[in-house]
Amino acid sequence: MNTISKETRLTLAYIFIAFLFSVAVRMIWAYQFGDVEAFKFNGQFMINTNDGYYYAEGARDIFSKIHQANDLSPIDNATSILTAFFAKILPLSFETIIFYMPIFLSSLIVVPVILIAKSIDNLEMGFIAALLASIANSYYNRTMIGYYDTDMLNIVLPMFLLWSIIWAIKTNENKYLLITALDILLYRWWYAQSYSLEFSFFGLILLFTLVYERKNLYNYKLLAIMMFAMINLDLFIRFPLVLAAFFFFKEERFQKYVYPILAISVVAFFATGGFDPIWHQLKGYVFKDAVSVADTGLKLHFFSVMQTVREAGQIPFSTFADRISGHVLTFILSTLGFVYLAYRHKIMLFALPMIGLGFLASVGGLRFTIYAVPVLAFGVAFLITELSQKIPNAKLRYLSMAAFTLAILYPNIEHVNSYKVPTVFNADEVKVLDKLKTKLDREDYIISWWDYGYPLRYYSDVKTLIDGGKHGGESNFPVSFMLSNPQQISAKMARLDVEYTEKTFKLAEESKDKNLTIFTNIEQMTKDYGFKDTNDFLASLSTDIHLPEKTHDIYFYLPYRMLDIYPTVTAFSYINLMNGEKQAAPFFFISRGFSETQNAIELGSGISLSKKESSIKIGNKSVPVKRFVKTSYDTNMELQKSVQMLDYNGYLNVIYMADYKTFLVIDDKTYNSLYIQLTVLEEYDKTLFEKVIATPHAKVYKLKV
Repeated sequence: MNTISKETRLTLAYIFIAFLFSVAVRMIWAYQFGDVEAFKFNGQFMINTNDGYYYAEGARDIFSKIHQANDLSPIDNATSILTAFFAKILPLSFETIIFYMPIFLSSLIVVPVILIAKSIDNLEMGFIAALLASIANSYYNRTMIGYYDTDMLNIVLPMFLLWSIIWAIKTNENKYLLITALDILLYRWWYAQSYSLEFSFFGLILLFTLVYERKNLYNYKLLAIMMFAMINLDLFIRFPLVLAAFFFFKEERFQKYVYPILAISVVAFFATGGFDPIWHQLKGYVFKDAVSVADTGLKLHFFSVMQTVREAGQIPFSTFADRISGHVLTFILSTLGFVYLAYRHKIMLFALPMIGLGFLASVGGLRFTIYAVPVLAFGVAFLITELSQKIPNAKLRYLSMAAFTLAILYPNIEHVNSYKVPTVFNADEVKVLDKLKTKLDREDYIISWWDYGYPLRYYSDVKTLIDGGKHGGESNFPVSFMLSNPQQISAKMARLDVEYTEKTFKLAEESKDKNLTIFTNIEQMTKDYGFKDTNDFLASLSTDIHLPEKTHDIYFYLPYRMLDIYPTVTAFSYINLMNGEKQAAPFFFISRGFSETQNAIELGSGISLSKKESSIKIGNKSVPVKRFVKTSYDTNMELQKSVQMLDYNGYLNVIYMADYKTFLVIDDKTYNSLYIQLTVLEEYDKTLFEKVIATPHAKVYKLKV
């Protein structure tokens, strides 16, 4: 009894120390930026991930009990619900809660890591692994202070699931049947995309059972109750099914029905479309297509957003290794160590789904590396403990473990110290949105690129057309089209897209036909205006077409920072929707690191602007400059500009934004686009737009049509 008590106390002590270590390391960011007022609003730090504003919006609406139809606020989301709960019970401001939540919830990763190590009687391995896993590059990046997102628990929960599976297989105790199923229910509630990992665990247990323990009835019970927890039905249906299965399996007289129940659970899983989300994820991250094609109607072709999302792109091996273990050498040792660990303790093979999903980063993008972090941490930790055991002197043994542990932690702590991520918006940008909130109604729309969708909804409390979750090619196309076309054409598309979005909401609500086909806005516009070719419809926007009746006010939010992603923005509308052919991208070059010589201004990338001639040199080619524009702000923060027409036959324009120390080299198409005209030049058609707010950070215009 004393031995058990001592082990329990040691386990709790290791968990407590590892948890404090994880929290302390995450506080480095707050220490570094404590005096940076640009990262604060109303005296509180702002969060540093766009998606966080989505959950914050839902939590805010739950807490305030204010919500309207079709505002896309996630009031039923687990993250929002948990946040609202904390906001109600804790004597802290809402902003403080969402900023600090990640460091405490994500640090819970140390609990299952140490408990798993306890299952193989190696607490020291668990403690070392917990220290490394809690701050390894990839895990830290997505769970740092201010990174308010589902990643707070996205690895914690599957690690608890792995722990319960290991103990279930090892002990065959009935309680672990229920714990495993509840883990799955909780994981799915928190993170809807948990299907793939759950299914991988199920498949591995099934394989293990068929190969090694075909006669072990307990394993079939485990598989059945896992499947009931995984079926694609509402939580309030799955939870009673899990409870019923658990109490059924406990009764000795019902043991003969285990196999039929397992068969029923598998049929239910596939019948409810349980595999569909898994296949959808594979298509999105592994079988990525540059162009997505609609399944119905005109079968329009849209540019795929996955081609522009960095976290879904392929990464080099060094980056892959660094993100998982902090250093290439540590990664290699971790991999070899895990192989040795699995050889010595075969129960650890059940962690393979986590490693597999982590290694999917080689084709699916860096976001997946986070899954391999805690499992491979076991590998290097096991090597450290095994090597230390070879040292006969107890004192030297613990000193060696400490030294090796510090060695593997050091590059990760260095990464934390140098990973100075800014907040999503700076204080001046948020002041614009906060001011805008007093001028707008909650039913109004703000149009901007999807990167800013969630923050716009959170700070200005209005509707958006696209955001971090609604950014497929079919949704992005109209907004891209608006931002990259002349004002007269863009204004018409803005009115059309908003009214058709509202019409779609209404149609979906009123329709009793669940199989009703709802076409994309662009396709529906094409058909309603009597065209069979969407290109012809888009061309008609330059004519005097009849627009739908105005039901909502529309505003454009145009931040200066969008300049950096303007080529990406245009990519979504520079495509032939009928056949998917990409159109020639507009010429756009931005330079901030320029230098001046006696005869030219060197803009970088082989591009230079001649001082004596009205030309710009691109490589070995000299191109005439059509116009040179210089902009600056006066003492009242009013934009001033001078425009020099240099060569009417030129096709490139140069804009020098003096206060930003930025040069733009752009063609006529880009120069005449709504974004450049309204944001950079403040040249707006007063019959179409009304200037609402204009600061060096962002411009807001109201649409009049």
